[in-house]
Amino acid sequence: MKKRKLGQFQVGAVGLGCMNLSHAYGTPPAPQAAADLLLRALDLGVDFFDTAALYGFGANERLVGEVLKPHRHRFVLASKCGMTGVNGKRVIDGRPETLRATCEEALQRLQTDVIDLYYLHRRDFSVPIEDSVGALADLVQAGKIRAIGLSEISAETLRRAHGVHPITAVQSEYSLWSREAEIAVIDACREIGATFVAFSPLARGFLGGELNDPATQLVPGDIRLAMPRFTPEHFARNLQLLPRYREIASACGATPAQLALAWILARQPEMVLIPGTRSLAHLADNVAAAELNLSAQVVAELDDLINTATVSGGRYNAATLKEIDTEQFAA
Repeated sequence: MKKRKLGQFQVGAVGLGCMNLSHAYGTPPAPQAAADLLLRALDLGVDFFDTAALYGFGANERLVGEVLKPHRHRFVLASKCGMTGVNGKRVIDGRPETLRATCEEALQRLQTDVIDLYYLHRRDFSVPIEDSVGALADLVQAGKIRAIGLSEISAETLRRAHGVHPITAVQSEYSLWSREAEIAVIDACREIGATFVAFSPLARGFLGGELNDPATQLVPGDIRLAMPRFTPEHFARNLQLLPRYREIASACGATPAQLALAWILARQPEMVLIPGTRSLAHLADNVAAAELNLSAQVVAELDDLINTATVSGGRYNAATLKEIDTEQFAA
């Protein structure tokens, strides 16, 4: 797979987001199925795996550690702190002592001596970002982690954090239908030399082209049921974008999912993508997207078809928006 720079590392343009093997999208797959997918990703050339303490409240880190420990030398490992499960509830906590404790727990679950890239999963607005990043810098100094990342962060906060310690990566949502990162933080990453890592590049599965009715296809506990774009009113409007989108994919000899990933790779040549999946077939499709070259005309047509103006509904509900630090488009 074609490589892209991620701080001191070189990784494939398409990595693997491991969250949905344990968290947020309904009942997780059986352990053996999850293990098979992780190992198949390695076989296909994936060398960047992304997990977090939050996912399954530790279960995802444990899964990744148990399955991939024998192959640790073959991939770059990313995890996250600052948002974890406490007594069965999701808690954002960026205090230095919490981040240090979470890292120690993560190292045990991941069965490794060092985490290559460790993100602050969410900014804790009650703790100065300088204090949270300072604690992560201490972990670098102690050899517990190799590099620091931030997730769902604004350009201003990124610059403040970078003043404490070099920031290697910023992870935020980015896809045809989620363009908030284009407001400022992608440019800020280029300014400081950080890599932007795009999560949900398939628009939470929407651009895979197989989701037609969230009310019947999504199971209880799926986080998309609380997202405005997947409510009946907004989703019906968004579905109207897919017929032409599928036509473009077919003309390019690509699956809808491959088209979504290839659009980002063509438009953002420094970006690394971490789509998630539970399907071996979808995994193979996603990896193959790294070899798909789109013409400037196709990129422009996709830009015009699916964008902030044509998509109905926000990416998060009001409660979740209060928890993130990213720039937002005017309502």
